[in-house]
Amino acid sequence: MIDQFAGKTAVLTGAGSGFGLECARVGARLGMNLVLVDVQQDALDAAAAELAANGAAVLARRVDVASAAQMEQLAQEVRERFGAPHLVFNNAGVGAGGLVWENSVRDWEWVLGVNLMGVVHGVRLFTPMMLAAARQDPAWRGHIVNTASMAGLLAPPNMGVYNVSKHAVVALSETLYQDLSLVTTQVGASVLCPYFVPTGIDQSERNRPQALAEEAPTRSQCINQATVAHAVAGGKVSAAEVAQLVFDGVAAGRFYLFSHPQALGAVRTRMEDVLQRRNPTDAFAERPELGAQLRAALAG
Repeated sequence: MIDQFAGKTAVLTGAGSGFGLECARVGARLGMNLVLVDVQQDALDAAAAELAANGAAVLARRVDVASAAQMEQLAQEVRERFGAPHLVFNNAGVGAGGLVWENSVRDWEWVLGVNLMGVVHGVRLFTPMMLAAARQDPAWRGHIVNTASMAGLLAPPNMGVYNVSKHAVVALSETLYQDLSLVTTQVGASVLCPYFVPTGIDQSERNRPQALAEEAPTRSQCINQATVAHAVAGGKVSAAEVAQLVFDGVAAGRFYLFSHPQALGAVRTRMEDVLQRRNPTDAFAERPELGAQLRAALAG
């Protein structure tokens, strides 16, 4: 829980667009120092210029969050420039899908590298710094927010590699919350589970590694990309609204952050499947026409 943000430091990955950029804008308005991290240099440069022009102290670094060495270098630079960060937003993410058996080893390495290991590195590097600062000052407060997805609480078809990465982030975040509660009351944790929000994640192909870019997508992967792009484009909740939700959640010490709480009905159904030991409910039970369309498309 952080009730006063002015003069404090935020580390934000995926800060060149989407939730990361919008949270950086909120942080700038609140008077925070900003560490902006992104793999896309032009987007990072634009974000840094905008936020510096608005008066924020900015440290911008191009970092592949999947790289342990690059993240370790980032953590060292943050410590030297600002000291322990008060807010860490492990947000960088990529989207990918298709029938789960059609994802290549490189697909798995890329998606899990960014979506999961990026969060792992943020947690393992910044949490000890935050705990050390808390031990030195009883008034010090910090918070870690990890971006998962509603796909981390559900298992929609044709999205396997993404689902796995986001389920792992939810489990990591829940464990982080419990582990922190064993050792401190000064550092908290949250998990952000957005639904379809226009952020640019449906354009993740722009940052695919070269080796992956040379692999021809399968039919199911093309269908997934088109489906997600359509759903994201139709999103009614903006990234800016989600950013405000994140800051409100941090200030309130709230763990689960949902952009679309109305989608929790599907989570309840999944949990009831588990508790009643029944087979997973058809993901298209309420919209059978969509299931028919997907099956027909996959059949070619």
